[in-house]
Amino acid sequence: MNNVSQLLVGHPVERMEDARFLSGSGLFVDDLERDGMLHAAILRSSIAHADIVSIDTSAALRMPGVHAVITAADIGGEIPVIPLRLAPLPEFEPFRQPVIAADKVRYVGEPIAVVVADSRAIAEDALEAIDVQFEALSAVTGRGATEDALFACADDNVSLRYSAGFGDADAAFANADYVRTERFSVQRHTALPMETRGLLAEWDSSSARLIVTGATKVTFYNRRALAKMLDLGQDDIDLIEIDVGGGFGVRGEFYPEDFLIPFAARKLARPVKWIEDRREHLMAINHSRDVACELSIACRSDGTMLGLRGAVFSDMGAYIRTNGGVVPAKAAQFLPGPYRIPNVSVSVETFMTSKTPVGTYRGPGRFEANFFRERLIDMVALDLGIDVAEIRRKNLITEAELPYPIDGLVPYEGPTSYDTGNYVEVFERALLEIGWRDKCHLQGRLIDGVRHGIGLGCFVESGGAGPKENAALTLERDGSLTIAVGSSVLGQGLETVLGQIAADTLSIPFDRIRVLHGSTTLLDEGFGTYHSRAVVMGGSAVLDAAKKLREKILEQAANHLGRPNSELTIADQHVVAANGASVSLAALATEQVLSADGTFANTTRTYSYGTHAAHVTVDPRTGRVEILDYVAVEDVGRAINPAIVHGQAIGAIVQGLGGVFFDHLVYDEEAQLLNASLADYLVPTASDFPRLRAVTLELRPSLTNPLGAKGAGEGGIVAVAAATANAVAAALTPLGVEIHHLPLTPPRLWRLIKDARDRTPTAA
Repeated sequence: MNNVSQLLVGHPVERMEDARFLSGSGLFVDDLERDGMLHAAILRSSIAHADIVSIDTSAALRMPGVHAVITAADIGGEIPVIPLRLAPLPEFEPFRQPVIAADKVRYVGEPIAVVVADSRAIAEDALEAIDVQFEALSAVTGRGATEDALFACADDNVSLRYSAGFGDADAAFANADYVRTERFSVQRHTALPMETRGLLAEWDSSSARLIVTGATKVTFYNRRALAKMLDLGQDDIDLIEIDVGGGFGVRGEFYPEDFLIPFAARKLARPVKWIEDRREHLMAINHSRDVACELSIACRSDGTMLGLRGAVFSDMGAYIRTNGGVVPAKAAQFLPGPYRIPNVSVSVETFMTSKTPVGTYRGPGRFEANFFRERLIDMVALDLGIDVAEIRRKNLITEAELPYPIDGLVPYEGPTSYDTGNYVEVFERALLEIGWRDKCHLQGRLIDGVRHGIGLGCFVESGGAGPKENAALTLERDGSLTIAVGSSVLGQGLETVLGQIAADTLSIPFDRIRVLHGSTTLLDEGFGTYHSRAVVMGGSAVLDAAKKLREKILEQAANHLGRPNSELTIADQHVVAANGASVSLAALATEQVLSADGTFANTTRTYSYGTHAAHVTVDPRTGRVEILDYVAVEDVGRAINPAIVHGQAIGAIVQGLGGVFFDHLVYDEEAQLLNASLADYLVPTASDFPRLRAVTLELRPSLTNPLGAKGAGEGGIVAVAAATANAVAAALTPLGVEIHHLPLTPPRLWRLIKDARDRTPTAA
C-alpha cells in the first residue's frame, strides 16, 4: 500500500527490472528465434577510400545455405540515405550516408553487401566469396585539403562553418589586463555498450506488415524514417523494444542496418536476424568526441573573466549521420560553462575524414567543452597567482543572476537560459567533500615516489529535451496497473522510476505495476530517450495520466458506492468512503474499462549543475596515475529514486575516467582502425577506480515540469576529464608539464615528463 506516509518518490526503491536480469530471464535480441529464421552478415569495406569498380557475388550465391546476396544494385532506384534527426542544418545534406555503398566507399566498415543464409556461420563464410574490385583513393585522416576529396562538393573536406556568440568579445579582449590562448583536444572514442546491436525483422506477406524487434531509443522516429525508405505506411511497421544491454547515446539511432535487415526480410519473406560482433561494432557504430579547440580567455588582473573566444574543430568521419552537428555545436555552446562571462565568441568547423561517422555519446560536447575551459582556467590561475578554487568562486554565476541567458551560441536553437540553481553552494560542498583546505599543501608534492594533485571541474548541463512525451495507464481487471510510455529503456532504471510516480499518485502497490516502453505498438506517438529526458518528459507524462486515471477511478467508485468523490480515498487496493463502505479496484476495472492517456509538452530545457573534484597521484617514473579520491556533487532538482541517480553518477564517472585514461580509437595514416577488438581497445574494469563518490543534491527543483526533476544521467561524466586532467596537471606542475590533450595514458604522460625534463634538466 502507498499512502501519504509511505510515498515512494524520493526513496531508494529497489529496481523492479533487476529481478529478471539477475535471474537470467531478460529477453534480448539474440535470444529470439522464429520458424524459418535466416541470418544476415554484412560485407564491410576493408579500404578507407576507393571507387568500387565491380562486385561479383556469383560464388557466394552458389554456396549451399545462402539465400541472397544484396548489393546496391538489388535495392534499385535511388539508394536511401540516413536522415538527420538532430541539428538538421542544410549544409549537411550532401554528406549524408547512403544505407549501402554503390560506387564509392569512404571508411573502413562501410556496408557493401548483405548475405542472408541459413546460419550466421554460413553467411560469414559467404562474405569471403564476394569479389569486390576497388580503385583506391587517398585516405583523408585529418583537417585540410587532400589529393582526393571525399565529396565533390567540398574540396577542402569541410562540411560546415559558422560563428556565434553574445556581447562584444573584441572589446573585452582589447581592454583586458591578461589574455591567454591554448589549444586542446579530446580523442576519438565510443560508448561500447555491453550488448552489441542486433535486429530481427519479420515480413508478413499476407498483410504487408513489417515487425522489427530490437529497436530502441527513438523508435517512433526510426519507424517514420524506415517507412519512407521502404515506401510503406507508418502503420504498416511495428518497431518493438525489448531488453537492451546499454545505450549511452550510440544505440538506437538509425544506422544502415536498420534499413538493410528489414529490406532483406521483405525481399525473402522470411524472418532475418542480424547480430553485430564486437569487431564490426567498433568499426560501424557511431564514434564520438574527436574534437579540438583553440580557446582564448580575457581577464582582469584579479581573475575576473571578461571574455572568451573559442574555435571548435570536429572530425565528423566519413558521413553526417542522424545526430548532425550536435557534438561540435554543444562543445561550442557549453564553453562558457557556469561562469559569468559577458562576452563570448565561438566558431565551429566540421570536416570529413575517412573514418567511421560520429554521433552522440553520453554528455556530447559537454565532456569536451568542460575539459577545454577548466584546463584553461587552471592555467590562468597559475599565471595570475590565484588559487584555482578562488578564481572559480569569483566567477561562478550567483543564484541572484538566474535565469542566466546563453542565447546565440547555437544557430539552430532559439533563446535559452540556465534556470534554477545555487552554483556556489554546490561548489563549496565539493571543496568540503574532497578536503580542499586540508589538501592544498599537497599540490605537486613528491611523497613516496609519487606526486600529488587535486583538481576541480565545474559544469552546467542541459536536459529534458522536448517537444513532448506520451503515456497510457490502464487499470487491469485484477487491480494491477499497466503503464505504457513512449520513452525508451536502456538500462537506466526507468521502469522503477515510472512505477514510483504512478504508485504514489494512484496509491497502488509498487509490486502491482508493470511498465511497457518504447515500442510503437503501445501508443500513437512517442519521442524516446536521449538528452536526459526520460524522467523529465516521460515521468511527467505518466504523472499526467495517473492523475486523470485517479479521477476516473474515484468517479466510477462514487457511482458504485453512492458517495461523492470528496469522501473517497484509495487504500489497500480499494476505494474507501468516509462511512467505511468500499469497493476493490479489481471490481471497478471489471465493471468498466479504466484507462487514461497522459501527455507532457515542453520545449524549455532543464539545467543541472555541479562540481567534480579529484585527488590523484602520478608516478613520474612511469606516468601511472592513481585516483586516491574522486567526488562528483550535482544538483538534480529532484531525485525520484536517489539510489538510481547515485548508480547513474558512479557509472558515468567510470565511463568518463575511461575516456581520460583508456578509450581511444586509433587510426593509421591509411585510415585503418588499429584496435577494433577488446584486446586492443581498452576500457575500465571494476577494479580500476575503487575510490569514487557521488553526492546528489536536491537544492533547486526545476520549474519547467511538475516533478521538479532535472536531467541526471550525464552530469556524472561531463566534468570528469576537467577535474582529473587538472589534478594530473597540478601534480606535474613542478616539473613544468602542462596537459592539453587526452587520453592521459602512461606512455603519453611519461613522454610529457621526459620532454619537460629535457627542456629544464634541473626540474625535479
